[in-house]
Amino acid sequence: MTDKIRILVVDDHHVVRQGLVALLKVSPEIEIVGEASDGLEAIDLHRKLQPDVTLMDLQLPNLGGVAAITRIRAETPAARFIVLTTFDGDEDIYRSLQAGAKAYLLKGMTIDDLLNTIRLVHSGKTSISPAIAGKLADRMATEDLTARELKVLERIVAGRANKEIAADLSISEATVKTHINNLLSKLGVSDRTNAATVAIQRGLVHLK
Repeated sequence: MTDKIRILVVDDHHVVRQGLVALLKVSPEIEIVGEASDGLEAIDLHRKLQPDVTLMDLQLPNLGGVAAITRIRAETPAARFIVLTTFDGDEDIYRSLQAGAKAYLLKGMTIDDLLNTIRLVHSGKTSISPAIAGKLADRMATEDLTARELKVLERIVAGRANKEIAADLSISEATVKTHINNLLSKLGVSDRTNAATVAIQRGLVHLK
């Protein structure tokens, strides 16, 4: 009898988390060692439990999934993560893999896909589907937005006018316009509406 793969499940939706746990418990090779509902709890439980693999959602209260992965791996570089999310934007994928996730799965996957991915990640391998790899390649070909451009983009998505953005960020309206022109060029769009649409589709900005 081989040792079971010890799993920590992190998801803020109770029903989703319980569903995952119930599905995984059916497998004799899996042991669920803990459950967390936000990023800070995930860090605490990972420190205490030292799971083999952590299933991590991205949109979490208090601290998001990417930030939680980054902080856990700063303490435990060998920690292994599978991102399990509803978001398929190229920026979400890029940030997750940059943080150190070994696999990126969408919540529509089958239990067989999930178990196969857990086995691969547990063995030290990376598991990226062709569709996810394609989106990652698209993202790698684009130019990064600066931190300030991202802040401006977040406010465009929120429907803020240039004057309001300038006040929010304590910069001039002229500087706001410069940032907007730059981010429009980087996103390959011609106006604010398209910029907001692309930002949400790619996962650059998430609606609250």
